[in-house]
Amino acid sequence: MSRRSGILEFAVLGLLRESPMHGYELRKRLNTSLGVFRAFSYGTLYPCLKALVANGWLAEETGCSPEPPATSLAGRRAKIVYRLTAEGKGHFEELLTHSGPEAWEDEHFGVRFAFFGQTSRDVRMRVLEGRRSRLEERLEKMRVSLARTRERLDDYTLELQRHGMESVEREVRWLNELIESERAGRDQRASEPAEQDKKDTAGNTDGLPRHRGGTRPDPSDDTTT
Repeated sequence: MSRRSGILEFAVLGLLRESPMHGYELRKRLNTSLGVFRAFSYGTLYPCLKALVANGWLAEETGCSPEPPATSLAGRRAKIVYRLTAEGKGHFEELLTHSGPEAWEDEHFGVRFAFFGQTSRDVRMRVLEGRRSRLEERLEKMRVSLARTRERLDDYTLELQRHGMESVEREVRWLNELIESERAGRDQRASEPAEQDKKDTAGNTDGLPRHRGGTRPDPSDDTTT
């Protein structure tokens, strides 16, 4: 399986987890909502869908849906709607745990980031830090290459290389902000139980146990002899 087909399967499963769709709607979402699949054809999508159905991760259902305007000849006709199966949901959730080098690549990272809302915090952190490390390596290579060749480059080629470096630098800064935000959220959640314990202790200054509802027992109610 190629890298592109692998990330396409991931994206299709993720989109169908939201709701069933037919092929035209899926292609539209892949090209617009995710913003990473550009020159994307039905000739690539439908073999992917057929493979997912064969694996038991998708089910085909027949429904009535309008044709895309550019190909509409008969107004409405039956179309195949694709639905995520229980096995497909489990497979997608397993894919969400992957955080290795493939998740850091340009096209893969964009798709993985689009589904960060469904990804655990630890995996998000590993993907973000891996992506940052990959870009820092790329940036260092670009700097070394530019230092070696800048005397031989014309002004336009030099400016193009600078532009490329600035783009990478901007993404590194953006990743730094995301990573700090993730860490701050994790630290905040970790501190909440301790803060609540402090509040409970501060509110009970006499050291007496409290009944359910926050009231202290009345010493006059003690029936022990």
